[in-house]
Amino acid sequence: MRPPSSLDALIEALRCLPGVGPKSAQRMAYHLLQRDQQGATRLADAMRSAVEHIRHCAMCNTFTEAPICEICVSAKRDKTILCVVEMPGDLLMMEQTQSYRGLYFVLMGRLSPLDGIGPKEIHLDRLLRRAMDGIVREVILATNFTVEGEATAHYVSEMLGEQGIKVTRIARGLPVGGELEYVDSGTLAQALIERRSV
Repeated sequence: MRPPSSLDALIEALRCLPGVGPKSAQRMAYHLLQRDQQGATRLADAMRSAVEHIRHCAMCNTFTEAPICEICVSAKRDKTILCVVEMPGDLLMMEQTQSYRGLYFVLMGRLSPLDGIGPKEIHLDRLLRRAMDGIVREVILATNFTVEGEATAHYVSEMLGEQGIKVTRIARGLPVGGELEYVDSGTLAQALIERRSV
């Protein structure tokens, strides 16, 4: 017996989420319909509202409901420093440190030629225009330390360096409170390379 077509459609829709395969999608759908119909309705309403109201900030490309996000319009931010991150979640993590007071540019991804993601797909043309606005003095690259993140940082640093823009990269190293015994050798090696005077 085949499930009702609307149930099939729900299961298929849930599969668009990262890491959700057919079985997980099926379990989620059955849970929502059988145990939490009110939650299913809230989820559907929230999704519809987000799709209708969320857009990209005209300046930094993050998600916002206004044409320009709160960070970009804030008079308290240092407009001479621009931090480049891969995703809005990375921007939120930077903000949680409470140690960065500049502005951002969110790429919404990273270079990955094997996946068909090139400079155009991550808005590098917009980043270049933003970095060359005459106000920005330094661009901090805060992409992830993955192969794709490193490739993206290298590409962006070359692109901006050709324009005479100062480009820096966030450091890698040991986590606060971490013990050497439990740190992977790559992280430890990088911490040694990026050591500084005390």
